[in-house]
Amino acid sequence: MAGPTWWCLLPSAALIAYMAGCANPADRPLSGGIPDVDEVFSEYGDQTPGCALGVIRDGEFVYRRGYGMANLEHGVPINPDSVFRVASVSKQFTAMVVLLLVEDGRLSLDDSVRQWIAELRAFGDRISIRQLIHHTSGIRDYLTLMELAGYRDADYFSAADLLGMLGRQHDLNFRPGAEHLYSNSGYFLLGEIIQRVTGKSLAAVAEERIFALLGMSHTHFHDDHSRLVLNRASGYVPGDSGFEISMTTLPIVGDGGLFTTVNDLLAWDRNFYENRLGSGSPELITRWLQPGTLDSAKPIEYAAGIIDRTYRGARLVSHGGGIAGFRANILRFPELRFTTVVLCNVASADPSKFGREVADFFLAEELGPRLLEVAPKQVTVATPEFALSVAELREFAGRYVSPELRVSYLLEIDEGELYWEIPLRLRYRLVSEGGDRMRSDEVPVHFHFERDSAGRVSGFELDAGRVVDLWFERVR
Repeated sequence: MAGPTWWCLLPSAALIAYMAGCANPADRPLSGGIPDVDEVFSEYGDQTPGCALGVIRDGEFVYRRGYGMANLEHGVPINPDSVFRVASVSKQFTAMVVLLLVEDGRLSLDDSVRQWIAELRAFGDRISIRQLIHHTSGIRDYLTLMELAGYRDADYFSAADLLGMLGRQHDLNFRPGAEHLYSNSGYFLLGEIIQRVTGKSLAAVAEERIFALLGMSHTHFHDDHSRLVLNRASGYVPGDSGFEISMTTLPIVGDGGLFTTVNDLLAWDRNFYENRLGSGSPELITRWLQPGTLDSAKPIEYAAGIIDRTYRGARLVSHGGGIAGFRANILRFPELRFTTVVLCNVASADPSKFGREVADFFLAEELGPRLLEVAPKQVTVATPEFALSVAELREFAGRYVSPELRVSYLLEIDEGELYWEIPLRLRYRLVSEGGDRMRSDEVPVHFHFERDSAGRVSGFELDAGRVVDLWFERVR
């Protein structure tokens, strides 16, 4: 496998860049079994997709490099100017725009969402902008809803379609403020609120208030899927006979949709320590990092599009993201003024793991000891089997509809088994969990059937992780 395509920077105070032949700070011998930085990305080369890496210390790159190919069809290698879709890494930028508007006095974090998004049902009156930011709103996740409706990453739907879907939801996952459950819907709605407050798209406001000011000239919210993007990396997924293209045309932004580069994210990292946005006050960054709390006063780790936790004894603020063939992560150690940026164009990549391993190398003398990872003891538990007769399974067979999704599911018997069929001919076997409860044996979806006064199955509530208690009525 050919060596990676790369730029590298010596770890000095001055920013010294050149294309090849420079001393590699990761070439020196290591002790203690810590892997060489390039070894972290050794699976990527000139026949594979891969990742772009940026390592920042005290506001300068100490190392940056591309591993693998940005486009396999045209033989274009990854470099620090390759443009990646970074999925949920986008959320921290959306949250920052909201906080800038709060600083301007144009909205409040305690405003009800329905004050700005009238399409939501009355429960929107009980949800605050703050709860959208911290994922404590209870609003069902739109990506899960769309998947349950038969859509996939490659399918197109508009912001208007999505607002219609959310507006048809009859209920929430939980009472606002009672729990924390990650929901992409919240950040999509934040993007819509930004547009209604300013009269401009999130893409335009973020360009004006963040990207142009910081010189992030290759960064934008991609709300037009037909827009040309120079140096764009293609997304891939491993297939049976090699890599396959995995892209999305979704114009949805707020929860995702940001396109950016390793080089541009240097400016974003610098702004963390010396804020240039809004009034220039450092308090803006403090508010951005303020974790949320539940109504019970219990704190959560999630702040404004960023997660605040600890790694090897050091404070770590980070966020990752993934959609279709893209995976991304930014890990920042504020007290050590150290950041890793890993942007990948293959769905099998784990940029969070890669970033930690790179940090382990560069911060070997500054981080605390690694916690010994002990594999959990393998305990064999006899799983109860609830074998149902064909006659019993027939009680559940039929067609069910959801007015909230505007979709119908067919449950049918095939060779003595019950199958769940959703649009686009996706089909999964259902197994009994006892009583009137079933689950798919392939995807994490659970069915809780209900019966009428005559004992006939009348419908079911469906739980699918970020969507709970979604009602389907039996129609035959």
